[in-house]
Amino acid sequence: MSAVVDAWTRIDAWLARFAPASAAVLAPPADPAEIASAEAEIGYAFPAELVESLRCHNGVLTWANVLPECAPAPVAQIVAYRQMCLEIEADMEYAEEYDEPWWHELWLPFAEADGTAQVIDLRPGPGYLRVGFAIHDSTGDFDDAWPSLGAYLTEVADVLDHGGAVRGVWAPFLIGAGELWWDLVGHTELNGEPLRPAPLGRAA
Repeated sequence: MSAVVDAWTRIDAWLARFAPASAAVLAPPADPAEIASAEAEIGYAFPAELVESLRCHNGVLTWANVLPECAPAPVAQIVAYRQMCLEIEADMEYAEEYDEPWWHELWLPFAEADGTAQVIDLRPGPGYLRVGFAIHDSTGDFDDAWPSLGAYLTEVADVLDHGGAVRGVWAPFLIGAGELWWDLVGHTELNGEPLRPAPLGRAA
């Protein structure tokens, strides 16, 4: 079993047990034909781990805080968001030099929220396949990048199963009637309602 499939299997099991409302918003697997059509449209193949993730869940049916920071995107949103950012990048002017561009054609957005995306870096070199951020009001950020999508999802699954926080920042909580909510470590409430620490899926 690949790292991506193993991580999603563990995340799915945790959600089914502790956060059924969040489990219900995860979309069914993407159609391979839709993935192939998207690859033809953008002009290159999706990385294998992204395909594996989409074959587990084609994003979410409605926005939900099921992953830290950004919600997983379906195939259609990946293509549309990438194209939108390419068009914006083409018209941008930089006042000074930056380590990263605002957007790059070899970034694929895996997840997105409020104009910020988690991207898979497909540029050749030592950072190939790492997962970082394309921030809506800044430039790309790979300072704390995960080496791969599988590594990111595995960290999420590990935190749900054994405790801790993703990147040492984002901790899982429960809100309402069975909904997962990721928030900053140390936060205790959301809009006046208590944040309940998420139970461990396995013994720590």
